[in-house]
Amino acid sequence: MRFEEAYTSWQDRRLTQEEAAQLLGVCERTFRRYIDRYEEAGMEGLLDRRIEEVSHRRAPVDEVVRLEALYRTTYEGWNVQHFYERYRDDHAGHRSYTWVKKTLQSAQLVKRGKQKGPHRQERPRKPLEGMMIHQDGSTHAWVPGQVWDLIVTMDDATSTVYSGFFVDQEGTLSSLQGVMETLETKGLFSSFYSDRGSHYWHTPKEGGPVDKTRQTQFGRAMAQLGIDMIPSYSPQARGRSERLFGTLQGRLPQELALAGITEMSAANRFLKERFWPRFNERFTVPAPETGSAFVPLLGVDLKEILCIHEPRTVRSDNCVAWKGQTLQIPAHRHRCHFVKVKVSVHEYPDGTLSIFHGPRCLARYDAHGVLLEDAVTETNLAQRGKKKAA
Repeated sequence: MRFEEAYTSWQDRRLTQEEAAQLLGVCERTFRRYIDRYEEAGMEGLLDRRIEEVSHRRAPVDEVVRLEALYRTTYEGWNVQHFYERYRDDHAGHRSYTWVKKTLQSAQLVKRGKQKGPHRQERPRKPLEGMMIHQDGSTHAWVPGQVWDLIVTMDDATSTVYSGFFVDQEGTLSSLQGVMETLETKGLFSSFYSDRGSHYWHTPKEGGPVDKTRQTQFGRAMAQLGIDMIPSYSPQARGRSERLFGTLQGRLPQELALAGITEMSAANRFLKERFWPRFNERFTVPAPETGSAFVPLLGVDLKEILCIHEPRTVRSDNCVAWKGQTLQIPAHRHRCHFVKVKVSVHEYPDGTLSIFHGPRCLARYDAHGVLLEDAVTETNLAQRGKKKAA
């Protein structure tokens, strides 16, 4: 109807071809084509014949049905990128990512993505691996009916995950364990970047700056190793790790479900043996510069640094109180007793304990405070032998 109006006005010389084309929102050349088709076949000639034909590139209906059935029966809940990788690698899929996405969206099996937010400039990656390590935790229902914390330690330069495991609740010991696994795998790194969690920093005022003069147990361990700690003041500043957890929350629950895993111990084995190698292969990027900032650790007892140190005073019965437990110090050749002596209790990520007097370890205990017989000193064994002989 708009064309008839423009055509009639042009015929009556009330509009030029340029003005008639502007009325239709097309160029003059297209308007002249419309005129030729209209004069040749009338209004039928203006119809776009392409909408009456089926594209020769259109996928067969049975292929579409098979794709939808595969997603429904095996991969329901997976994000499109994750599903596409399995469709391509494990099911010999040959269609493009865009086709798979649009097919799933048309079947309402996945939701359409939200509109992109405002443009933000990303912080450049560190030039070398080992210059900055990120650590953060994510609380999520990783398996049905259970909420765990996932503690991830990753490299800023390459996004490689060096350590990742589930715990019931994030805290000092879990953070120290992540650092321990990274140091044992790669070596000493330069700086550590994290949020302002209370196990990382003392923050006098909520939402305010951290107090770098007061060290937490974690801060003391980093200072002993010479690692510089850097606090983050907003989720946007931790964009790299926030995006990592977004990816993990869209993939890891589905992988665990596919493997039939519901227990934390089995999930942690799955992460270490199967998930992280494949994940790093997919998402690791090359560092901007060649080389490494990691430094080999020589002559450092990481176990005694990356643990909780708490001062205690020995009681008159040569025992130390620790979190409702009583730790008995065995007889020692260097002293008749340790009554009223200042000692340090070490608690390790695996829950075991030890008591130190200066640099000397007096005893080691299991997580329940029971003295470990294999950790009793050779002197104590010799003394026991003398008593038996007497």
